[in-house]
Amino acid sequence: MGQQTTFRGKQAIVIGASMAGLLAARALANHYEQVTLLERDSFPEPGENRKGVPQGKHAHALLARGLQIMEAHFPGLTDHLISLGADYGDVSALARYYMEGHLHKPTISGVKAICISRPRLEAEVRQRVLALPNVEVVTQCDVLGLLTTPDKRRVNGVRLIRRQPGSAEESLAADLVVDASGRGSRSPAWLESLGYERPSEDNIKINITYTSCYYRRRPEHIPGVNAVVVDDFRRAGAMISQEGNRWIVTLGGYLGEQATPTHAGILEYARNLNPPIIYHTLKDAEPLGEPTTYKTPSNLRRRYERLPRFPTGYLVMGDALCSFNPIHTQGMSVAAMESMALDDCLRQGEGKLATRFFKQAAKIVDVAWSLAAESDLRIPEVEGPRSPMLRLSNWYVSKLNQAAQHDAAVSVAFLKVVNLVAMPESLLHPRIVWRVLRGNLSIPSPKMSPIPSPGQSPDDAITTNPLP
Repeated sequence: MGQQTTFRGKQAIVIGASMAGLLAARALANHYEQVTLLERDSFPEPGENRKGVPQGKHAHALLARGLQIMEAHFPGLTDHLISLGADYGDVSALARYYMEGHLHKPTISGVKAICISRPRLEAEVRQRVLALPNVEVVTQCDVLGLLTTPDKRRVNGVRLIRRQPGSAEESLAADLVVDASGRGSRSPAWLESLGYERPSEDNIKINITYTSCYYRRRPEHIPGVNAVVVDDFRRAGAMISQEGNRWIVTLGGYLGEQATPTHAGILEYARNLNPPIIYHTLKDAEPLGEPTTYKTPSNLRRRYERLPRFPTGYLVMGDALCSFNPIHTQGMSVAAMESMALDDCLRQGEGKLATRFFKQAAKIVDVAWSLAAESDLRIPEVEGPRSPMLRLSNWYVSKLNQAAQHDAAVSVAFLKVVNLVAMPESLLHPRIVWRVLRGNLSIPSPKMSPIPSPGQSPDDAITTNPLP
C-alpha cells in the first residue's frame, strides 16, 4: 500500500486496537493527519495473550490473502516473522487436510501462508502501526457513545472515560470514527439511540467449543509438515506449528460437544477423530501449560449495507461487522481485506463513504460467509435456512473432497478458495467439475508427482478467478 501524499481529513478515531482496528488505523494513516486508537486493555509483552482476546490462546491461521495484504501494509513483515520462528511455506505441500475422512493429496500449490501465534502476530502488527508518525493509542479507556452534529446526521467524535480512579468523561472530536470493537460492538444500540435503525442480523447458531493446549514440537513429529487439519463433521481438530518449537492443538465440537479441558481429555478426544493423526502425534508429546476453552455461540453478520439511512463520518468493520465461526480461520484475513477496501474508498473521496465502504465490505464478507455458513449448515441440528442451492453446494464439496484424495489439482483449487485468493465459483470451472466427477467414478487420473518440483503447477490449464 503506497502512502497518500495529501490528507483528506485531520482526525480519525478507531474504536478497538485488535487486529481489525490496527489494520483500519494503517489504512486511515494514509488519509488523516492524526489517527487515534482507543483500546480498553493495556498491551502485554510481545507474544503474550491480551485479556480482551480470549480466542488468542487457540489456534489461528492467517490465510494466504490476509498475509499478502499485511505484507503490502508492512513490507518485510513476513521475513521478520520467519526470523522469530514462524513457519512459512506452501499451504498444500506443508500441510495435511483430512476433510470428511479424505486426505487431500499434497502438492506444490504456489499459495503460501505462515504459521504464527495470534499474540505474536498482533504484537508485530501493533508495533508497526504505532510506529507510524501520525498514529497514537489511548489504552485502558471505554468509549461511552458517539458525538454528533445537532441534526444527528454526522458523527463527529466519541465520548470516553479512562479506566483510572477519579476519571471524568472526555470528548474527542474526529472527522471519521471507525468501530472495530469486535463481536460485542455497541454500534447497533448507539445508532438506535440516534434515531437510526439497527442493522438486521444473520445468525447461524453453532454453539461450538474449543479446547486448546500448546505442546513441544519435536523433529520426529510428522517431519516436513507444519499443520494438520481434521474436519470430522461435528468434530474438528487442528495442530499448527508456532514459534518457539511448539504445536498449538485446538479441538472443536459443535452444539455443546467438547473435549474435557485436561491433557487426558484432549488425548481421548483426538483419538476419536477420523483419522486420529493428531492423537498419534500428541500421545507422547510434552504439554506446555494447561488446556483452555473458548466458546462461540454463532456466526453473526450485521447487515449495515442494507440500512436506508446511516450517519456520515462513521463506519463499522471487522468482527463488529461480521463474526465468523473461528474454526474457518477467516476473521483476520477478512479484516485485512476490509482495510484495503477502506483505503480504496478513501482514495475516491469522502462522498457517500459509508455507502461505498459497506457495499465493498459486503462483497468481501459474502465470500467468507458463504464458505462458513455452508460448512456449518452441513450439520442437521444447526439452525439456519437451507436452500436447494446450498444443499447442492454441500453435496458437491463432499464429492470434491473425495476426488481430492487422488487429484492434487482439485485440492489446490479448493485451497485457493479457502485461502481467499480465488472465488468459490472457480470450483465450478468445467475442468474442476470434470476432475471431481472422474474422482468419484474411479476414472484414472493423470500421473502427478505428490510434490511437484518448484515452479511446477498442479494443472497449468486451470484458471481460478482470483479475488480482488
